[in-house]
Amino acid sequence: MSRDEVADAFTLQRRNPAGGTQPLTQWGFRNETDPLTDVLLGSPAHLFHRATSSLSRKHLRDAPCNIQLAQAQHTELVDAYRHFNVNVHMLEAEPELTMQVYSRDSSCMTPYGAFITAMSQWWRRGENYAAIRAYEKLGIPIYDMVTAGTFEGGDFNVIEEGCVLIGCGEARTNEAGAKQVAGWFKAEGWEVRIAHIDEYYVHIDLMVVPVAEKLTAVCLACTEPAIVDWLRAKGHEIIDVQFADTMALGCNLMSLGNDKVIAPASSTTLIDQLRARGFEVAAVETGEISKTGGGIHCMAQALRRRG
Repeated sequence: MSRDEVADAFTLQRRNPAGGTQPLTQWGFRNETDPLTDVLLGSPAHLFHRATSSLSRKHLRDAPCNIQLAQAQHTELVDAYRHFNVNVHMLEAEPELTMQVYSRDSSCMTPYGAFITAMSQWWRRGENYAAIRAYEKLGIPIYDMVTAGTFEGGDFNVIEEGCVLIGCGEARTNEAGAKQVAGWFKAEGWEVRIAHIDEYYVHIDLMVVPVAEKLTAVCLACTEPAIVDWLRAKGHEIIDVQFADTMALGCNLMSLGNDKVIAPASSTTLIDQLRARGFEVAAVETGEISKTGGGIHCMAQALRRRG
């Protein structure tokens, strides 16, 4: 695709402010649990352990990340996607972008194209530009860009088709950003729920992650009861992930569709429950890389799911 053709695609697919934006045919997804065909990952080549959250600060004090081991764990994660025949697309590694391994945060894919977020921490803001370049290279249209406040992709949680749960903890995604994104999708006819969370939990995908249709992993110990009731009213079965496991990013899994999941090896209770339900689970060691602030779901942006 030529640069002019890419520019035309961006123009044609840009969000309609009145709603009713046309869904894409080659990219995007209806939900987070249909079969995954393409994923965007970030390179850990320049990974650096920063104080991005209270959890990462704790690890900095007690046992800082072994970067080489973290990089090896990421290689295992990439291999797991390829084992399941998922096409892996990589953000171009840049020395200045030390946290871009967490590709979930700098953009969000939707049925209408990607929207570019607005990162809270100064050392991550360049990741947004890298995401734009990646989408341009792939020929994926930009739906819109967050211009009000801050918003990070870990707080955009598509619970099911036409329904999104948006996290708002103020430290990373603030109310202005959350309301702007919520307004876009309300205009598209989506159901939108904003969950105000304690900043300690960073993003909503630390505690709530879809596993399969009407099946969601939730840390009941730290998720607002009203959110749990809302999910159950929609017919969702809840797999409870224990608080200690959740704080080790044990709820932060990636659904591949067709009863296949990539999950952190340390989250044994969750893995046992999934396997008891007939799921094929790739258990990947992520303990070292997660010291820097995120888990498997944080390290992946779904680009296409087959509905």
